[in-house]
Amino acid sequence: MQRERFERDFELDFSYSLPGRARFRGNLYRQRDALGAAFRLIPFEIKSLESLGLPPIVSTFAQFPRGFVLVTGPTGSGKSTTLASLVDLANRTRHDHIMTVEDPIEFLHRHKSCLVNQREIGEDTQSFSQALKHVLRQDPDIILVGEMRDLETIQVALTAAETGHLVFATLHTQDAAQTVDRIIDVFPSHQQQQVRQQLAGTLQGVVCQTLAKTADGQGRVVAAEVLTVTPAVRNLIREGKTHQIYSVMQAGGQHGMQTLDQHLAELVRAGRITYEGALDKAHHIEDFNRLTGRA
Repeated sequence: MQRERFERDFELDFSYSLPGRARFRGNLYRQRDALGAAFRLIPFEIKSLESLGLPPIVSTFAQFPRGFVLVTGPTGSGKSTTLASLVDLANRTRHDHIMTVEDPIEFLHRHKSCLVNQREIGEDTQSFSQALKHVLRQDPDIILVGEMRDLETIQVALTAAETGHLVFATLHTQDAAQTVDRIIDVFPSHQQQQVRQQLAGTLQGVVCQTLAKTADGQGRVVAAEVLTVTPAVRNLIREGKTHQIYSVMQAGGQHGMQTLDQHLAELVRAGRITYEGALDKAHHIEDFNRLTGRA
């Protein structure tokens, strides 16, 4: 099946294992009448959210009985690693059925306190939207959607969250407000108010992350914006006032919220990253400079 997909599309995402030694995520493509490939090493060990450097509030996202939790950021920002940590935390602390839909499967989850089934696009199902159409009949409690690529996938994921499931998913967005807008803007204008209502009722939390070089240049550290969806945030989503979400996060520390700039400034003060490295990742330079005493 993978050969057929490659011959049709001329490119292919896949996973590859050397049993007991290593596991890779790969992309195969054609170039100048030859084949090219890129590989990324996937660790066997799934790290805890704490060891990844994410704030403690993110751990609570694995304990919601239902709703929508989104992990967003640019390509290569560690979204899959964070999602794997959330799923592993649920797998260790809950007694549920977890179903993942991924392209490809990256981290392998063993059954712990939960039953975990993992499905791969192109091998176990044709598409995210097709898998999600049927997943509700497979009696899951927690659903992981590797990537929400189209309207149909987003629509079914919203419905799953609305009907009592905990749904984890990713998007390629840079901040929490943009994440909410991206979901709503995918839909035709006549449906957007209904989607606002759905999202306001189901969204539980958003983690928008990026990776910054450590001060010694020997590694990378995660910097994250965190939105916890309080009643005030639900009202902003419902009323289409997403531009006010940033201000709510700035003042929302008591609810575990933080802006990306606040976390970057904290990492600079702790000596984990340099000011220059953080400035390159900052969303609002004036706010970041004020937080680091450079205004």
